[in-house]
Amino acid sequence: MKPEIQSVCDAMERLGYIADRPIATAVYLAREMRKPLLVEGDAGGGKTELAKVLARLLETELIRLQCYEGLDVNTALYEWNYPRQMLRARLAEHEGLGAPAIENLIFDRPYLLERPLLKAITRREGPPVLLVDEIDRADDGFEAFLLEVLSDFQVTIPELGTIRAHHVPYVVLTSNRSREIGDALRRRCLYLYIEHPTLEKEVRIIRIKVPEASEHLARQIGRFMQAVRRRPLSKTPGVAETIDWAQALVRLGRQQLDAAVVAETAGCFLKDRHDTSELGELELEALVADACGAERPA
Repeated sequence: MKPEIQSVCDAMERLGYIADRPIATAVYLAREMRKPLLVEGDAGGGKTELAKVLARLLETELIRLQCYEGLDVNTALYEWNYPRQMLRARLAEHEGLGAPAIENLIFDRPYLLERPLLKAITRREGPPVLLVDEIDRADDGFEAFLLEVLSDFQVTIPELGTIRAHHVPYVVLTSNRSREIGDALRRRCLYLYIEHPTLEKEVRIIRIKVPEASEHLARQIGRFMQAVRRRPLSKTPGVAETIDWAQALVRLGRQQLDAAVVAETAGCFLKDRHDTSELGELELEALVADACGAERPA
């Protein structure tokens, strides 16, 4: 492994993120090439956490835009502070100012509410990490607008003119693949798909995120989760669910899996009632017996 990439691996692990070679390489190239990084994978796989760790690695601010259906440009870019504008306009009228002067007064930066995209562009203290989370939830129109912003890192506000980035931000976009991202945006980005972890990687993640869990318990949890993901579930549990479950078991004082405690805590990793039915009592017992059996390689 290239020494610089190994250095990224080591630094990310010190910050609590277990990165394999493809992840570390993608982070290294996104940082060096200053290109947006599009990260796809199942929910709970560590995509959002990757951006948070990158911000800590670069010792800079994380600015997050959470996407959702119906997200519009104003919510993502800027809005005017209308209540404050109205109050200032009334005061200006009492001061005897005319309409053109009042308009120039209230449509100025002090009355501008910067939303995540504009905030990332106008940050003066150095380039931030801009996280565009779950871009697949936004519609095609917003995706086209975002592509334009990422191409030029400048925006035009009619009342103020064109605002250009003081520092080009590092950009991470995440997608759970609820819809297909357009080719134009994909071509603009480096690409990374985060797979579910191997057994050994998942055990390492448990140990670093839940240090109170013993190696023995972490390995049982890892084997159990590996087996659960092979089942035809509606919502396959990710690493986030693994960590939640390990924390729950530690808080319950358990250092060994058994069918009863797994059934009682299944809500930590199963988030759909059909999946709960799919893994019935007999199935859970078989999975627990397998997880508590002899050690096997990942």
